[in-house]
Amino acid sequence: MRNHPFVMTLRKLRGNVRACVYTEPLWGIPFNLYAPYVSVYMLALGLTDSQIGLIASAGLVFQILWTTLSGAITDKLGRKRTTLISDLISWSIPCLIWALAQNFTYFLIAAIFNSVWRISANSWQCLLVEDTNPDLLVDVYSLIYIAGLLAAFVSPLTGMLINKFSLITTMRGLYLLAFVMMTAKFLILNTMATETQQGLIRLEMTRDQPLFNVVGESWEVLKKVLRRPATMLVAGLMIIVSITNTVNGAFWSILVTEKLQIPSHHLALYPFARSVTMLLFFFFLMPKLRHMEVHKPMILGFVGLLASQIILINVPEGNYIWLVVSTVIEAASIPMTSTLLDKLVVMTVDPQERARIMAILFLLSIICSSPFGWIAGRISEVNRTLPFMMNIIFFTLGALLAFLANRALEKRKEGARAVPNP
Repeated sequence: MRNHPFVMTLRKLRGNVRACVYTEPLWGIPFNLYAPYVSVYMLALGLTDSQIGLIASAGLVFQILWTTLSGAITDKLGRKRTTLISDLISWSIPCLIWALAQNFTYFLIAAIFNSVWRISANSWQCLLVEDTNPDLLVDVYSLIYIAGLLAAFVSPLTGMLINKFSLITTMRGLYLLAFVMMTAKFLILNTMATETQQGLIRLEMTRDQPLFNVVGESWEVLKKVLRRPATMLVAGLMIIVSITNTVNGAFWSILVTEKLQIPSHHLALYPFARSVTMLLFFFFLMPKLRHMEVHKPMILGFVGLLASQIILINVPEGNYIWLVVSTVIEAASIPMTSTLLDKLVVMTVDPQERARIMAILFLLSIICSSPFGWIAGRISEVNRTLPFMMNIIFFTLGALLAFLANRALEKRKEGARAVPNP
């Protein structure tokens, strides 16, 4: 195990990438403990499917605002300071609100605060990659996903606690635990990290510019993005992943408990199976994929996700085994899509304008995906399987876009090689 590529990468990490990777379990573990139960927690407190979908869409609408400002804020305040402030606002405060939630209003307010995470999503990505060797990126992103999957080994405890203390009591406790661990993570990361070299350059360039002037300059950056087919195709992939994550995050547990009649205290079995499968995939197969052309494993990943959804909507009521099959196939497919999409984004984005281009990509993703939480909620009330039939369409489109994005990136590389050196 000491000679495993991930272990070797973990041991030789230095600087900001080390700070980001080493502290990630303090966020990933509590998040993955409560995430599978969020929707059924809302149902238990009296919310309807439509209200849950409306909260998801409202959160995305507010994310549009913060995503629009995220590149300029990251450049004006610096990657390090921006990450600390936005993380505390977007995770520490909502965790306390969720822990005390009584009705729809609490969840709506928490979603508004939580929407600020779009700022730290940008600044944290810059902190992670800007001074990092590009050859390490697949391993680094894999380690970050693994950090969250460590919750698999304690997730069955959540089901036991729900069975003993009730769903609502257990969720309140998990949210308080998340507040403590996540806040500790944000403070430790801020202590360990330093401002990136590109961050220092952007701080100096924007020092005397008003914030909205920096935002206004993004118009020129947007025109550059629109002129690059590879970047636009990557934006399409980000939109698809955002939509399907919204649907699965909000409605998977509802489908399982309400249509398939699986008791809520048994839900922890499936995140456990999912996380163990992903850990095995990351450790034994991802190292073999790191030097492959990105589109090949991504297409396979989207096909796997499509198959998992087809199985999911056909699982008989009360059938645990076929639900496990769907979960395992989905879990084996996610590393091939999410991790390699992260690498594809980094490969595609101009490093000189990373913060603002990332902001634009996130913005396009949110604008296009924001209605789908509400849409999924409405169609779920008609038939619980309809949101996942919608996912099947998007996963099919994702496989096509992954192929086209790789072709566009290869053409751009060929064009760059064809330009003679002066």
